[in-house]
Amino acid sequence: MRLSRYFVPTLRENPAHAQVVSHRLMLRAGMIQQITSGIYAWLPLGLRVLERIAAIVRKEQEAIGAIEMLLPVIQPADLWEKSGRYQDYGQEMLRIVDRHKRPLLFGPTAEEVMTEIFQTHVKSHQQVPLCLYNIQWKFRDEIRPRFGVMRGREFLMKDAYSFHVSFEDARSFYQKMFECYVKTFRRMGLQVVPVEADTGPIGGDLSHEFHILAQTGEDTLYYDPRIEEHSFSSYNDFQTVYAASEDKYDAQKCPIPEERLKKNRGIEVGHIFYFGTKYSKALGAMIKNPQGIDIPVEMGSYGIGISRLVAAVIEACHDEKGICWPESISPFYGILLNLGVHQQSCLQQGEVLYESLASHDILYDDRPLRSGEKFAQADLMGIPYQAILSPKTLSSQTVEVIRRRDGQKAFVPWDVFKEKTKEKTLNQLF
Repeated sequence: MRLSRYFVPTLRENPAHAQVVSHRLMLRAGMIQQITSGIYAWLPLGLRVLERIAAIVRKEQEAIGAIEMLLPVIQPADLWEKSGRYQDYGQEMLRIVDRHKRPLLFGPTAEEVMTEIFQTHVKSHQQVPLCLYNIQWKFRDEIRPRFGVMRGREFLMKDAYSFHVSFEDARSFYQKMFECYVKTFRRMGLQVVPVEADTGPIGGDLSHEFHILAQTGEDTLYYDPRIEEHSFSSYNDFQTVYAASEDKYDAQKCPIPEERLKKNRGIEVGHIFYFGTKYSKALGAMIKNPQGIDIPVEMGSYGIGISRLVAAVIEACHDEKGICWPESISPFYGILLNLGVHQQSCLQQGEVLYESLASHDILYDDRPLRSGEKFAQADLMGIPYQAILSPKTLSSQTVEVIRRRDGQKAFVPWDVFKEKTKEKTLNQLF
C-alpha cells in the first residue's frame, strides 16, 4: 500500500476532548472518527487492526470446535420478555418500535436469539455438545460514553454460546474456553490476568473476567505475581494462583502475604459465564437425554470485546511517540520510508523494493514530505518495523531497519531485507 494513495488522516495535536492515551492516539493516528457520542467510524488503519484481532479470535475459537454464524443486530423484544431480561436490563438497552408497532431492540448481547435458534433445531443429546459463535456489532446505551472505543455505545464483540447435556460437560467446556482465551490473548502479545467475577445481568453462578494490565484501566486487580512470572496455560494451573477484582478481594481471606501481593489496574477485554439452565428453561430449549427424558440444556456464554481490545492494546503498548503494535495485530508488518523521493535514483530503488514486497503487508511512504514528518507519523502509527531508504543507504545498497518498540537499529542489504520481510523474520536482525 502506497501511503500517497492511502487514507490515513493523522492529526498533529492531541484532541482536547480525548481523556485517555488510546483515545488520543487512535484519533491522531487516523484510526477512528467520532460520528456522535459513543459511536465511531473505523477508518482504514483502524479497520485493519480490528480485522487482525478478529482473525486471531476466529482461529482460536474454531480450534476448540466453535462454529461461526451471524446473528441480526435487531432482536424481537418478546424473546427478552420470555427470558425475563427485557425490563431487567435497564436503560442501557436501546428499545425500538417498527412501523407495525412491534417492539424491537438493538442487541446488547445474544443469549436469547442463540437459544431460540438452538431450540428450533436441536432435540437430542446426540447433537450436543455444540458451541456456536458470532462476531457482530452490539449496542449498549451508556449514560456517559467515554474513553473512545474503550467505553463506547456501539462495539464489536465475539460472543459464543455452548450447549450441553450435563453440568459436568458444561463445566469441562467452560474450562476449555478459559484456556482458549488465555491462548488467544497471548497470540496478540498480551499478558492477561483472569479473575473471578460477578455474573451481572447475564446470570449464572460461575464467571471469569480477563484483564489486560494497564495503568489507565478502570478496574483494580489483586493477584499473585506468579501470574506475570510464569506461562500458565491450563485452567487448573490458574486455580493454583490468586487473582481477584476489587469487588471480590477480601484482605482477610487473601492467601498471598501483603508484601507479595501485587495491585495493578486492568482493562476487561473478555468475560465468560456458565449459567446452567437459566435461558433454556425460560425459552423451552429442551433435549432428550440418553434415557429419552426431556431436559433443559445446560449453557454457557463467552464474550471478547474486539473493538475494545484495540484500545486496550494501545493502553498497554505505547510510548511518548505513539503506538507500539504487537506484530500479530499491527495494521502493517513494516513501513518503508523513502527519504530521497526527490532524487531519481532513490525514487527508482524505492519502487523496486516496494514492488517486490507489495504483497507482503508493507506500507510505502512515498510522499514528498520532510524526513522528520515521515518519522513522526511512522512512530505515531506504531508499525513494528521501519525501513529507511535514503541517499546515504542507497550508496551502500542497504536499508536501515528500526524496531519500533525499542528503537534498535540494523543496516541490512536489500536482498536480506526483502527475504526477511517476506518471511516476517525481521526480528532476527536484532
